[in-house]
Amino acid sequence: MPTRERSLRVEAVVLRHQDWGEADRLLALFTREMGKVRAVAKGVRKLRSRKAGHLEPFTRVNLLLARGREMLIVTQAETSSTYLPLREDLVLFGQASYIVELLDRFTYEEGENRLLFHLLTDTLARLSNGDSPALVVRYYEMRLLDLLGFRPQLFNCGRCQEEIKAEDQFFSAELGGALCPKCGKGYPGAIPVSMSALKYLRHLQRSSYADVKRVSLPPGVNREMEALVEHYLTYLLERSLNVPRFIKQISR
Repeated sequence: MPTRERSLRVEAVVLRHQDWGEADRLLALFTREMGKVRAVAKGVRKLRSRKAGHLEPFTRVNLLLARGREMLIVTQAETSSTYLPLREDLVLFGQASYIVELLDRFTYEEGENRLLFHLLTDTLARLSNGDSPALVVRYYEMRLLDLLGFRPQLFNCGRCQEEIKAEDQFFSAELGGALCPKCGKGYPGAIPVSMSALKYLRHLQRSSYADVKRVSLPPGVNREMEALVEHYLTYLLERSLNVPRFIKQISR
């Protein structure tokens, strides 16, 4: 039987880390070649470690990983991009943390997913390059839901299947999309959604980023979309995310 290679070269984004033992760190990585994996960086907390600066959250890094008895071990690390502006601005830091947390919560160690990897790196680069954080994050949310199989239905009612008209509607996380006024009024858990917010969500869902980037997103509509998507994500995950609370605190 063929044996697996003892070492692997991968490109990854560091999602998070935690202290492990006396001097090591346990890393959650999203790699281009293997999807999400865990790996140990041995001795990285020592003052003289050369790998420490390469393994901070949302750093894009090229790694050499060795297969240990129970876990992958980082043997070499070289930074590809630090996305430095995200570390110099507290609001951008919060948005980048949210992007990473969302991917981390929704994914498991289940193999290669290059579309998710490129969505992650493209989104971090867009934030870092000065694009509108609101548009970048809302676009990321809609594309992530698409790729994970949770695309919300925004063009037809989730109950009667009639086409959604140009008027205020409702949204049901349970049914996974918009409800017409007739079906949504009184439906358990359904929340109101304005036609303006629904229009922008549709545009995000069906357009390329180049088209989305030309849009001017009204602050009030963005807040409504943010609350609606957070409601849907919380339903899907069956728990609240941590970072949105931090973002709201620093935005006050």
